[in-house]
Amino acid sequence: MTNRHKYKGDADNVVFRSMWERHCFKWLDLNPQIKEWCSEEVVVPYFYDIDKSYHRYFVDLKYTTVEGETFLVEIKPDKQTRPPIGKRKTKQYVIEATTYVKNQCKWKAADKFAKDNNYKFVVWTEHDLQRMGIMPKPLKSIKPLPPFTGRKGL
Repeated sequence: MTNRHKYKGDADNVVFRSMWERHCFKWLDLNPQIKEWCSEEVVVPYFYDIDKSYHRYFVDLKYTTVEGETFLVEIKPDKQTRPPIGKRKTKQYVIEATTYVKNQCKWKAADKFAKDNNYKFVVWTEHDLQRMGIMPKPLKSIKPLPPFTGRKGL
């Protein structure tokens, strides 16, 4: 971290849980338009519709611009921001559906929390990070090798 004064929290214990978060941290640290930022310091209570109980949601990022705007940011794969597709009886579908419902419950609570505190809540996907220049675009896809069928002539 280059600009330790910008981090509002323990600058010696900044933990990123993905490379996407790491890219965002670096962008926030080096961006002159960012006044201050922190990671997982904002806790929002939310009601989870599936188990009908309250939980705590640790928002990925909070940052304030030099203009005074404050944002709460969640970083998620684009796939988790949309309802699942596929056969409803598969285990994978159930996992994706419960993840989607949990995310929607968290984001509804975070959006209300943000509005109540004069913040803005946003969800950044890999597409947003690439468009904003925070994360490099992936290299062109590489063609897979043909399957190995054994040695010829044996």
